[in-house]
Amino acid sequence: MAETSRQGTGTIEALSLVPKAEGKQSMKDFKSDQEVRWCPGCGDYAILAAVQGFMPELGLAKENIVFVSGIGCSSRFPYYMNTYGMHSIHGRAPAIATGLASSRRDLSVWVVTGDGDALSIGGNHLIHALRRNVNLKILLFNNRIYGLTKGQYSPTSEVGKITKSTPMGSLDAPFNPVSLAIGAEASFVARTVDSDRKHLTEVLRQASAHQGTALIEIYQNCNIFNDGAFDALKDKQQAEEAVIRLEHGKPIRFGGDLAKGVVRDALTGDLKVVAVTPENEDQVLVHDAHSPSPTTAFALSRLADPDTLHHTPIGVFRAVDRPVYDTQMADQLDTAIEQHGKGDLSALLAGGDTWTVVG
Repeated sequence: MAETSRQGTGTIEALSLVPKAEGKQSMKDFKSDQEVRWCPGCGDYAILAAVQGFMPELGLAKENIVFVSGIGCSSRFPYYMNTYGMHSIHGRAPAIATGLASSRRDLSVWVVTGDGDALSIGGNHLIHALRRNVNLKILLFNNRIYGLTKGQYSPTSEVGKITKSTPMGSLDAPFNPVSLAIGAEASFVARTVDSDRKHLTEVLRQASAHQGTALIEIYQNCNIFNDGAFDALKDKQQAEEAVIRLEHGKPIRFGGDLAKGVVRDALTGDLKVVAVTPENEDQVLVHDAHSPSPTTAFALSRLADPDTLHHTPIGVFRAVDRPVYDTQMADQLDTAIEQHGKGDLSALLAGGDTWTVVG
């Protein structure tokens, strides 16, 4: 399929090159024959069901969808998807997926990773995939603990967290994955919760339509080693006062009767939560996920209290157009072939920039 340039923005938008499926698909088509083996009650089950249920919406041939994972509980994901997949090495899933997406643009490439896999040993690979804007969809399961290795603190564990590896409490300040992604110039950043299937599916829907890297942080409960970490966002009564649902083009209001709102402090420029009154109602921010500046999206990512999760935004923080890495790379290769013809690997290896080692 051809590609088109969006005039006036310099952004190259690649139309889908992935073959469509023949006939109608269902959730059953995306379930593999492998026994799903996570701990009973793990939040991964809910995420798996949501992804399997969403995949038919893409209308893509299963043979042209790939899930790449690293190491961790979440990284068993490719086994359970009836697509192609790879259970790769610790932290390197974004790097492997980058090579795949760049060389095989007829594939829809998804990365499944966890807070330890992505943000510890894999931190470098993650931020470079985000800044390059490779056409990847990254699902980052965040349970704030190392589950596979039995309960050590992770890069997202709160300060003071008592675990097997921090018996006196963690001293490390935790990463905020959304803040990190926005700081790395990610073009699509979102957050959702494992148990909210409707919201999770809607975020997947928006991410899949995005050209470039889409990162979705998914709060995922580890009921064995960190149970209840996100109860404040799941309990109906608590969630009404804690969860801020971001919707593009709508005022950022929440709470019972939408009595609370997010405004910008006139003195500091920071965002803050206020009780909405007739006097300040016009000051409530209208969410703009498509703003070219990441400033407000970053400020929204800092609203949540890391310990209590009070005032936690979920939804799409940022979704902007940027040149897509693999599209640009393909354009460069096409130009090089047009100007110089196809390369000769043997000539390159034996070219002028070689030397002989004398023993």
